[in-house]
Amino acid sequence: MSEINNNFHRNNLLSSSSQTTLLGVAIASVLLLGLTTPVIADEEEEANSASSLLMEEVTVTARKREESAQDVPISVSAYSSQQLEVLKVRDLEDLSVAMPNVAMDDIRTTPGTANFSIRGLGINSSIPSIDPTVGVFIDGVYIGQNAGVVVDMFDIKSIEVLRGPQGTLFGRNVTGGAILINTKRPGDELEFSAKVALDGNPNGDGGLNSYAMASLSGPLGDSFGARVSVYRNKDDGWFVNQADGKDFGKAETTIFRTAFTWQASDALKFFLRYERMESNGDGPASQSHTNGIGVPGFFGNFDRDSFGFSIDEGGFFDTTNDFVTLEMNWDVAFGDGTITNIFGWRQYSLIGVSDIDASPQWLFHAGFWNKAEQYSNELRYNGVFGNANVTTGVFWFTNEINYHERRNLLGIATGGVAPALPQDGGGDYWVDSLAAFAAVDYAISDAWTFNAGIRFTTEEKEAHIASLIRNINKPCNVTKGTCDFDFKDKNTWDAWSGKVGFGYAISGDKRLYAHWSRSQRSGGYNLRNTAIDTVNLGPGPFDEETVDNFELGFKSELADGRGRFNAAVFYNQIDDMQREVNLSDPISGVVQVIKNTADAEILGAEFDGTFALTDSTILMASLGWIDPSYKSVRFDLNGDGMIDAKDKNLELPRAAEWTYSIGLTQEASVGDLGYVLARINYAFRDSSFYTDNNRGFLLSQDILDAGLDFRTPDGHWVLSLYGRNLLNSVNHGGDTQLPTFLGPVPLGGTFSPLAKGRVVGFEIAFDY
Repeated sequence: MSEINNNFHRNNLLSSSSQTTLLGVAIASVLLLGLTTPVIADEEEEANSASSLLMEEVTVTARKREESAQDVPISVSAYSSQQLEVLKVRDLEDLSVAMPNVAMDDIRTTPGTANFSIRGLGINSSIPSIDPTVGVFIDGVYIGQNAGVVVDMFDIKSIEVLRGPQGTLFGRNVTGGAILINTKRPGDELEFSAKVALDGNPNGDGGLNSYAMASLSGPLGDSFGARVSVYRNKDDGWFVNQADGKDFGKAETTIFRTAFTWQASDALKFFLRYERMESNGDGPASQSHTNGIGVPGFFGNFDRDSFGFSIDEGGFFDTTNDFVTLEMNWDVAFGDGTITNIFGWRQYSLIGVSDIDASPQWLFHAGFWNKAEQYSNELRYNGVFGNANVTTGVFWFTNEINYHERRNLLGIATGGVAPALPQDGGGDYWVDSLAAFAAVDYAISDAWTFNAGIRFTTEEKEAHIASLIRNINKPCNVTKGTCDFDFKDKNTWDAWSGKVGFGYAISGDKRLYAHWSRSQRSGGYNLRNTAIDTVNLGPGPFDEETVDNFELGFKSELADGRGRFNAAVFYNQIDDMQREVNLSDPISGVVQVIKNTADAEILGAEFDGTFALTDSTILMASLGWIDPSYKSVRFDLNGDGMIDAKDKNLELPRAAEWTYSIGLTQEASVGDLGYVLARINYAFRDSSFYTDNNRGFLLSQDILDAGLDFRTPDGHWVLSLYGRNLLNSVNHGGDTQLPTFLGPVPLGGTFSPLAKGRVVGFEIAFDY
């Protein structure tokens, strides 16, 4: 069967240049046709048209209550389920460069590990004890580590991306912002939808990638509702490993989700959701290219702006995820308000192997085991008292992580029989957090609104760590309880977050807002301790990071519903910046040290808008700019043995100066046959440094996406042709610098996992 699929793939998918040209011509034809062709005459059909859906304002929960995104005094990008369908968003990375000052990348060292950055605040880590700068919340439940976040999404109600610190209502680890993912719930009527898709690399490399998903929803009597959703993805690999000439990047993912609602009374409603995800496949497509000190990979070196790689260890990953959400909403007479309780439980497991030396020789192969179990509960109240809208609540979170890493080094010295220098280490990690919060929005007058909020958090973390450098040729496994811990510690951090601001309604469709807000990123410990100097470079504890944000924003809607335009300028002050300093090492290969390295500041601006050029032509555009710099430095970032102006003059990692995008959609009638929608979008993100010493960096991104949809008159069927990253832009999850020698063996180069390049495919969707 695989041979048949490969022959079909190579013979029937067009070459990359002809596919791109054909798709571009088709889209251009529809765009031109649509400028002169009436699209939809019937009012009901017009309301369901793709153009109308893109113009709709999305309801968000950015302030723990439902309201229009345009009414929220926060920089937010929001997408409804219909908009996600029109834009063909399949996972968070599809939105990675579509929003100003936002980068949502998978580090790709381990699959699905989020290294998100917003407004220049991001991380470059796969260490499970390192807290993110951008928090991810699914149905109101905080995800306690960045592993397993970048997964295929389906049956989604909405996605909200909040830019800037959100500490008052969302707690710690949202110094850059927060991403809120809301899944679909059972409806009042019988609903069924299904979708299949097939895509791949149009140059003939790799295999086919197939998707199938379906959902069934409806009432179960007068007070109960149910929804069942299934998802299946089989990817035969986009890449080719030049070491053996075989397709690479294979993965299979299955997701099963059930959701139930119970209207216990007119005032009381419950929502229960369970999700099971299983995914497995190849390890990372590890590329080695010339590193920042000019040393190429000794056994294999490729052009940084290419998809070439050659590795002897294909690796693997195998992950499971169980996730339960239980939500209660109780309408009460007190303040005509609502009491909400959201309980969450998540159990995550990941094992795998990666080729870190990124070469066709056995120098540095790494196995990893990551087990995590979290519980959380938020109880809150929202109500209105005169001119004051009040939200208050308490939040509890606990998380246990068991992590192990095995570095199998220098297998080349034994002829590939066994590693000559194995290292084992990791740790057990416990997090307990408790918080109380309150926020008020007070209408001073018809035009002026006062906003304020406060949150207190107390958090305890305990770590038992086995340092890899202490377990050379001493095999053990933390997750199996066979490692001796050389470091044990416990610490508590207390923090106050807050926000004070004003809103001013210039008119009914134009608003200004200004605020100061503060958020913290948790202190903690490094479960991947590889440094010999455990006193100065050891597992911690490192302290928390604090971000103060000063922001002035403008939101507006154009006359006659012809669009919306938003803008914001901001200044971030970061104290005790918490960084993972990534260093090459001749004994361990790579040393990752977690320290509070510096104080920094980031000045920035962002603009975004959606505009109806005609009734059927929609323009979407965004622009982001940041200017980050260090104010003071307390760590030897460049590794020259001194802390001086050379360190201070370095650039902040993962802080791309410019981001912008522009997209156009055009819908046109084709008579009784139905409607055609053409869409094209170009997005750009500047290059940025990956390592704190500025030796590793990430390429700029030029992303061109396009598509052509045909919709039947009744709207039930949609047939789509789509292309992603049509310019074949190369993106690396990271750019880890490898040592010139590993022990006595030359190495050099980098470990830089590749993301997919150009993809073309088609999709058939049915919705009833």
